Amino acid sequence: MKVAVLGAGAWGTTLAILLHYNGHKVTLWEYKKSFAKEMIKKHENKTYLPGTPIPEDLEISFRLQESITDKNLLVLAVPSQFLRSVMEQIAFADVKNTIFVNVAKGIENKTLMTMSNMLKDVFPNIKDEQLGILSGPSHAEEVCKRIPTAVVSASTIKETSKTIQAAFMNSYFRVYSSTDLLGVELGGAFKNVMAIGAGIIDGAKFGDNTKAAIMTRGIAEISRMGIAMGAKPETFSGLSGIGDLIVTCMSQHSRNRYVGEKLGSGLKLKEILKNMYAVAEGVETSRSASQLAKKIGIDAPITNEVYKILFEDKDPIKATTDLMTRDMKDE
Repeated sequence: MKVAVLGAGAWGTTLAILLHYNGHKVTLWEYKKSFAKEMIKKHENKTYLPGTPIPEDLEISFRLQESITDKNLLVLAVPSQFLRSVMEQIAFADVKNTIFVNVAKGIENKTLMTMSNMLKDVFPNIKDEQLGILSGPSHAEEVCKRIPTAVVSASTIKETSKTIQAAFMNSYFRVYSSTDLLGVELGGAFKNVMAIGAGIIDGAKFGDNTKAAIMTRGIAEISRMGIAMGAKPETFSGLSGIGDLIVTCMSQHSRNRYVGEKLGSGLKLKEILKNMYAVAEGVETSRSASQLAKKIGIDAPITNEVYKILFEDKDPIKATTDLMTRDMKDE
């Protein structure tokens, strides 16, 4: 297959290398010309994925229109809050025979759209069989080392999900398929907010009991919101739900957990983000998730407290106390 991976962060670069390993003809697009030229020259992404060689015959480009022309798959590895602006640049391209595989994990702030709905907004003639997602517990830092990993591909059209599954799957990257596109999107987006909460627990020096509580109640909260929006309950017990939540809340590779840890230790958000190269998707998604919960009338106490810590400067210890002293409830 002919594939373009849009976005040369750690995950985009890793997936481009994986797809090349699988025998596909791959183009990796990077928006910044100087960065693309550096990768071409050094055959390495020294900023986001140092130490991992990029094959010499894997094409790297800074020309968007050329990169997407005549491709079977477009893998969208641009952070969710910037994806629309990239897609608008190719809104009039001939993509009627192309499958879009989103790997960004977020909900758009202004519109509260999932990435598949945003794509429908930008490309009015796009068909359901062209829309898919790849998600699950999969840190680039491990996948690039070919550490065994399992993820899920999803599309509302089964054949599309299977096409994505076949394109990505190999001996170290196992892909399951699903038709619950919405559930996989929401699980991947909302778990990043919970991971910030888990990081706050680490930074505040609480303990395993607290971490277990936020993860368990976190997946309950994610499930409530997802089911209310039309997703399948079982999706949140799978790789893109509890699986992704576990790895993002526990791993030292997690950017979202890192942001939370620094918040819990007393640093302010601006100071934390100033020193980060990569994007922690959960920061902006906490805005969207909190607004969505209010819009659909779902109780989302963890999401709301994470939002208040991030954007209303609420003290993390006070937020934890407020969560612990809420009215008694059944599980």
